[in-house]
Amino acid sequence: RLTNLALQPVITPELVQGRVHLKCSYSPPSPEPPAQFRVLWSRVSSPGKREQLHHETTPQPMSYLEMDGAKLRLGDTVFCTVTAFRRGTPEQQSLPEDSRGFYAGIKFLPESLEIAEDGKEHVLTVLSTVPIACPGQDDSCKITLQLSTEDLGRQVPGPPDIALSACQVDLLPQPCSGSSCAAATVTVTAVTDFAQDGNRVSRLSARPLAPRDPLWRDYTPRDVKVTVRDLPTGNCYSFTDPHIITFDGWRYDSHKVGTFLLCRSLSRPFEVHVRQWDCGGHRSATACNCGVAAR
Repeated sequence: RLTNLALQPVITPELVQGRVHLKCSYSPPSPEPPAQFRVLWSRVSSPGKREQLHHETTPQPMSYLEMDGAKLRLGDTVFCTVTAFRRGTPEQQSLPEDSRGFYAGIKFLPESLEIAEDGKEHVLTVLSTVPIACPGQDDSCKITLQLSTEDLGRQVPGPPDIALSACQVDLLPQPCSGSSCAAATVTVTAVTDFAQDGNRVSRLSARPLAPRDPLWRDYTPRDVKVTVRDLPTGNCYSFTDPHIITFDGWRYDSHKVGTFLLCRSLSRPFEVHVRQWDCGGHRSATACNCGVAAR
């Protein structure tokens, strides 16, 4: 009887004649006599359950399965299970060995984000775990993903909770390495909304934009959950003739006529100018706010 042979099956993606295939590779037994291999392909159909896709018996230390968009689709998590036996004695077989699950499709790294309303940019990597095929002869060797955001749990319209550096990203083919066959990045920033509205959750979605490859047409990648942590908002004021209250609570009056710099950020291009004009007449030297400019 054959014992556990440590076949160590591994699934990797590969382009075969311009079409996306998954390849199950395993180590042939040595110094055992020549062996045959039973390879069972399956995918997760529901939590804890697998659906059989294909099986074959082969003397080769590998097995291929095409991603045809019907039996095997983007978004599937796929396994291959390999059993070895000697020729002529199929009843003497090794214990079946499972590969790790291979997720075929788009991944976001990290899979979720927790960010704060502090203006910092957070890099989100978008990658494809399968190769990008070239269905035409022109520059169609790419998948364009349309990105969108949605604020969850919001009852009334308002400013978005997150902002993206781009509304689209292009995935261009490159040699598969690790779990990536194409990758792009986008930055995510929490919008400073000047409102004490608590921590909020947004959803970042991606969808292939008019793909020429049929494999991608009905595929919607998993969303990314983005939690925005609320931070206290600072306020300063200049009002009436004018009374000024600074961010740290100092209070004073300004009765000068002219245009003045009220506020300037040292970390980003933000500043506020105010114009004060005579509003007291001959009775008193008083200036009032009459204009404001902000960038």
